[in-house]
This record gives sequence, structure tokens and C-alpha cells, in this order.
Amino acid sequence: MEAHQYTVELEWAADRIGVLSSPELRNQIEVATPPQFPKGVEGIWSPEHLFTSAVSSCFMTTFLSIAEKSKLEFSKFSCTAKGKLDQIDGKFAMSEIALEPVLTIHSESDRDKALKLLEKSETYCLISNSIKSKVILNPTILV
Repeated sequence: MEAHQYTVELEWAADRIGVLSSPELRNQIEVATPPQFPKGVEGIWSPEHLFTSAVSSCFMTTFLSIAEKSKLEFSKFSCTAKGKLDQIDGKFAMSEIALEPVLTIHSESDRDKALKLLEKSETYCLISNSIKSKVILNPTILV
């Protein structure tokens, strides 16, 4: 496969707030310093939220592809992701992303297959493979 590029543009709006956009997309996202930092802004997506959501959304799209190829029947997928920001060697870093997917399958006989596909999805998630953060998978499978 050839390399792909994704263009993101950022424009400062005011204070600690900017607007993300892409010529490839129709929606803009307002971003800001998180409220835990000086002059941080409540209620606006932060770089830390975007980082965590990149891992979560990549995990989901990878799972959807793998589940389709493996013919796993399921009725619902959701995933809570929790990004942990730490100070490591005097620098801030996202040290850990905990993924907590909940998958509802049609048949108990698919439980082992579903678990293996969730684990495989984390292994093959290109964003997880591109970061230094530890990614932890805590799946729940419902029937």
C-alpha cells in the first residue's frame, strides 16, 4: 500500500482556543488548553481528548473491519477510552490509554471468537502502533 497523507489546519481563535479543520472534511473542531492547566478552558476538546479519541476511534474502525472479514455477528459496539497524562522525566506525556469496549454478540458460542477479534483489533490498530503510550484493553462481551 502506498503512503497516505491527512491534512489538518489549525487557526488560533482567542485566548487558549483554536479551531481545527481539514480541507478533506466538512466539520471543524474547537480545541483548547484543558482546564487542568493554567488558563485552560472547560467544555472544549483538548489535545489530550483528541489523542485519546484517535486511539479509540482507530480501535473501533479496525475492529469493524476485522469483524466483517471474520463474519462475527454482533448488535452493538461501544468503547470508553481513558487517557492518562503523567509527568515522565520532567515532561508531560500521555502514558496510558485504557480501552473499555463493550460488544454485544448474538450467540454465546461466539464469545471466544469475539474476544480474540477485539484483542487482534488492538494489536493491528495503526494509531496504537504509532504511539509510545501503553494501550490497555479491558473488554466486556455481552450476549
